[in-house]
Amino acid sequence: MSPLRLAFMGSPDFAVPALEALHQAGHDIAVVYTQPPRPAGRGQRETPCPVHRKALELGLPTRHPVRLRRDEAEHRAFADLGLDAAVVAAYGLILPSAMLSAPRRGCLNIHASLLPRWRGAAPIQAAILAGDTETGITIMQMDEGLDTGPMLLSGRVPIRETDGVQVVHDALAGLGCELILRALEEDPPPVPQPEDGATYAPKLSKADGQMPWSEDATALARRVRALNPWPGTFFLHQGQPVRVTEAVADDAAGDVPPGTVLDGLPRIACGRGALRLLQLQRPGRASQPADAFLRGYALPPGTILG
Repeated sequence: MSPLRLAFMGSPDFAVPALEALHQAGHDIAVVYTQPPRPAGRGQRETPCPVHRKALELGLPTRHPVRLRRDEAEHRAFADLGLDAAVVAAYGLILPSAMLSAPRRGCLNIHASLLPRWRGAAPIQAAILAGDTETGITIMQMDEGLDTGPMLLSGRVPIRETDGVQVVHDALAGLGCELILRALEEDPPPVPQPEDGATYAPKLSKADGQMPWSEDATALARRVRALNPWPGTFFLHQGQPVRVTEAVADDAAGDVPPGTVLDGLPRIACGRGALRLLQLQRPGRASQPADAFLRGYALPPGTILG
């Protein structure tokens, strides 16, 4: 296949392998769009996102506008690139119709779910939270809706009971590379998404990480696997957050209020069953196995956690 003239639009780690794969395949990447650098770290220094850093490493030109919807100059600049296609992977900005229609073959999105299930901002986390046993990648022809465009290719990845978000994330990122290269080479016909079965994965916030002890212990164990490392899962004790970085569902808790510390393992009573905490982390400290953590931090049985 002759190399295509492309724009790449992405920001987080998930998108980096696809950018590398397109570059290694010899496609002409005219520009890489990313989110703008933002303050990070203790010094709050302006820091480029992972895709921005990789583009600079590869010697590719970058653009990082703050917004696109009403930026007609950006629309014209994008159209003037004379693109065959744009590849989009977790970019973070909504593309207006003027940009969606500018490339000859439109804009192709690497979406981390089996559409129409888990449209939206956090599909990997949503699949784990829901207890799905599989997820996948859909290469989608973008339209103006929220992940509603017709599908070009898809592939599946299992979710095992012990898989955390990073394991699933990495498997999907690798699969996305394979499928976007195939989609560009094969130019498969678009297939409309089914009208039923659509679910949505909203953007996550730090507040989503607080442990709702009234839920089933199995659901809380999935929450820990889905939300670490970000936004992280935590409970409040003596007004301070304590992160739970690994946990498993355990036996029934008995007749005590949800959130009650049951014993020194420690196990925490839930709405149904108990959650055994395996790894814990105090603010500013490294994550530790629960037994080591408790040598320096008391959680006496009978304590009720927030």
